[in-house]
Amino acid sequence: MSEERKALREKLLSQRKNGYDRIKPEELQAMERYCGLYKTFLQQGKTERECTRVTVELARQAGFQPYERGMVLSAGDKIYRVNRDKSVMLAVVGRESLAQGAHIVAAHIDSPRLDLKPNPLYEDSELAYFKTHYYGGVRKYQWVTIPLELHGVVALKDGTVVPVKLGEGEEAKLVITDLLPHLGGEQGKKPLNEAIPGESLNILLGSCPVGEEDEKDRVKMHVLEKLYEKYGITEDDFTSAELEAVPAARPTDIGLDASLIGAYGHDDRVCGYAGLQAILELSGPAKTAVCMLADKEEIGSMGVTGMQSAAFDTFMHDLCDGQGVPLRACYENSFCLSCDVTAAYDPNFPEVFEKRNAAFVNYGIGLCKYTGARGKSGASDASAETVAYVRRVLDEADVLWHISELGKVDAGGGGTVAMYMANRNIATLDAGVPVLSMHAPFETVSKLDCYMTYKGCKAIYEAE
Repeated sequence: MSEERKALREKLLSQRKNGYDRIKPEELQAMERYCGLYKTFLQQGKTERECTRVTVELARQAGFQPYERGMVLSAGDKIYRVNRDKSVMLAVVGRESLAQGAHIVAAHIDSPRLDLKPNPLYEDSELAYFKTHYYGGVRKYQWVTIPLELHGVVALKDGTVVPVKLGEGEEAKLVITDLLPHLGGEQGKKPLNEAIPGESLNILLGSCPVGEEDEKDRVKMHVLEKLYEKYGITEDDFTSAELEAVPAARPTDIGLDASLIGAYGHDDRVCGYAGLQAILELSGPAKTAVCMLADKEEIGSMGVTGMQSAAFDTFMHDLCDGQGVPLRACYENSFCLSCDVTAAYDPNFPEVFEKRNAAFVNYGIGLCKYTGARGKSGASDASAETVAYVRRVLDEADVLWHISELGKVDAGGGGTVAMYMANRNIATLDAGVPVLSMHAPFETVSKLDCYMTYKGCKAIYEAE
């Protein structure tokens, strides 16, 4: 083949390559440093409340100040606003007017889990349990027989909010039991989504009774005594509690080459942290940079802390008011990277993927022109111009990216906050880290993809 012909082929054909064949050697050390910080963030933030707390701590360390309505802001100022301790908005004021728009990275910090019911505690056959209600899209069979922790808060009638952590570190863990295979013949005949009914996801709390033999619910009473001793809470206080059962496993490197990270909550804290770390390092952007870390995405972005709430609009409206800019003018000139994970191609399950358009591990951040289900239902479907803009920004910043799609057309689908940003008249594109075992209690991602997603968020913030 002639050199001319070879050059033409390189120009015309897509050069999709493994990221390790493209990443600069000097970036590998930076990648490891970044992933180490990310693992710490994951371990400290196993719930949306904990993620919010850690985010505020990191923001303050980076010079961000809490925003108060009416505050006079100048280019380079760094601010944040917390929404009900479950979501956070951060901004670095740009040199240009908000009339020219903002550059936004939006992610979510809630993850699939098991929530306690409002009246959860009971005893049966001298064993104490918590009743649960699963949150988001879980595969119920994955949550049995694994060590669990309980994180959250209990709000008392006097207004006191009591943080709760059970099973952390070296403390005793919790568990949901399953049927032994010797007696599980009928269970094994059921489809996966029916083998473990939701009402059987009951967390085992203990077995040791207290008090006199003629007393009722002695094991339950023992649990309550323990909780009262440690947290000062009673059974009625569960009514005003938010307690989440999450996997006890620590984030850890995966593989003999340690090229992957296994953990609970990659969806979507891996992208939330990328957007956060990128804005923490930002200074003097042309356009105002905004990082939105939302709650409730896993259940449709509803409620006062979800992306459909007015909280984001209120924050942006306040910033625009400070510059005498109509919010609508800001939105129509803004761009949002809806930064959420996508499904990584898994060769163990090739039948649900369309390989030409699937996201792959170690190929960088996955750009998803549309999400939704089947006929693009629920998709924001980014315009050609929007995708071209992101391609240019990422390429100029030497960010490795590839196109992605969440499985075969007829296989199902999913969505994220992109549609709610686009509904605000903000040009929006989905992008994020490819994940193996998405929504499982223990998900797996590539270090390279994590790092490239962080670089991508930084490139969006810094774009002219």
